[in-house]
Amino acid sequence: MFKGFTRFLQRPGERLKTLLGSQEGPGESASPRIIAREDHPVSRKLFSDAALKVLYRLHNAGFDAYLVGGCIRDSLLGRVPKDFDVATDATPEQIRDLFRNSRIIGRRFRIVHVRFGREVIEVTTFRGRPGDDHGEHIAHQSEQGLLLRDNVWGSIGEDALRRDFTVNALYYNIADFSIHDWANGVHDIESRTLRLIGDPETRYREDPVRMLRAIRFAAKLDFRFDPKTEAPLRDMAPLLLQIPPARLFDEALKLFLAGHAVDTFHALREYGLFAMLFPEADEAMAQLPWAEPLIEQALANTDARIREERPVTPAFLFAAMLWPGVTQRMAALQNEGMPAIPALQAASQQAVTRQLQHISIPKRFSLPMRDIWDLQQRLPKRRGARALQTRDHPRFRAAYDFLLLREQAGEIEPGLGQWWTAFQQADEHEQHRLLAKAGSEAPGNSGRKRRPRKRNRRPSSTSGQRD
Repeated sequence: MFKGFTRFLQRPGERLKTLLGSQEGPGESASPRIIAREDHPVSRKLFSDAALKVLYRLHNAGFDAYLVGGCIRDSLLGRVPKDFDVATDATPEQIRDLFRNSRIIGRRFRIVHVRFGREVIEVTTFRGRPGDDHGEHIAHQSEQGLLLRDNVWGSIGEDALRRDFTVNALYYNIADFSIHDWANGVHDIESRTLRLIGDPETRYREDPVRMLRAIRFAAKLDFRFDPKTEAPLRDMAPLLLQIPPARLFDEALKLFLAGHAVDTFHALREYGLFAMLFPEADEAMAQLPWAEPLIEQALANTDARIREERPVTPAFLFAAMLWPGVTQRMAALQNEGMPAIPALQAASQQAVTRQLQHISIPKRFSLPMRDIWDLQQRLPKRRGARALQTRDHPRFRAAYDFLLLREQAGEIEPGLGQWWTAFQQADEHEQHRLLAKAGSEAPGNSGRKRRPRKRNRRPSSTSGQRD
């Protein structure tokens, strides 16, 4: 299926010499390098039917229509493209008029979502330079350079140089199936280099989330940073504190649920970006020897599940990220005399409240996360019917996996996880034996029969019934 890709990548020097022409290095260009269909391996067979429908309808209506960004980059790298973004000279209103199944979203950046069943094609209008005069369409920036609103329409050339990385400034023209390379993105694909378009400090100030995108793409594509792109990351990391927590939640999912979470985690820590997203976790890792192994193993497990195409939930991931901080808060409250269960509940609330100032975690994830934490206190209690009640809890499986994670990281002594593993696999007779054994091993139980407590009976009333 991918023979074209294989030939393209097996002889990169010879192949890319044709694509690059005489220009040797990367750079921004006033006109694109146009790569004809016979000189590149990108085929329409790789594109979804929905993406093609959008492209052809725009083209047939007289508009320019291009597939742009990651889908072209991934196709050139020999990967199967998954997300399809379309760029056009049609305005959002004109796009909406062409597609009944569309809606305009966003205020900061107005884009159009065209929905085909469960698939959404994102369509954007070519954007112009923020400082240019475009009548009623203007861009707003903060004093620090952050783009607050950017709905300035422009040409495809202006749009290309407004994109973040050179490897994303690649446009596939549905009119003649050529690729328009505006920033030497093909050169950087061949050298496996991630390079920002324009001055890195200016681009990071315009949108600090570009720092997270740089980390994500480098991890996903196994690219090295261009030195100028890398240099400002550590110093400019605090700019992420300007970004709304709701937006950072979406970015966190992209960072950690793309199958490269461990590499992403290491890079975020190296450049000081992780502390901007999860400050309490970052502080706890400096104090608790088991905190970093626990988080790293949770991320490794997530990567493995994604490779195996098994479901993953952000609730478990956030539970691991915040747990070290929760345990520290809980210990402090218990030292002040608060019992364990109220201490855990109070510590959980405090940790989540602080985290919400950085990443907004919706209740559909924060509530299961707290259930996982609460069950960590119930899992050791296995006497009588408690074990059966715990096993039947809707979050038991996630809490059990979390328990194994804690044992593996060295937070708690191993043994309890093995008991719960055996209990789940056992038949009814073996379960009774395990429950009896757990009861006899409970703290304060020496194996002797417990004497029944003497109850103080209330005196009966004259009518023979209790008051």
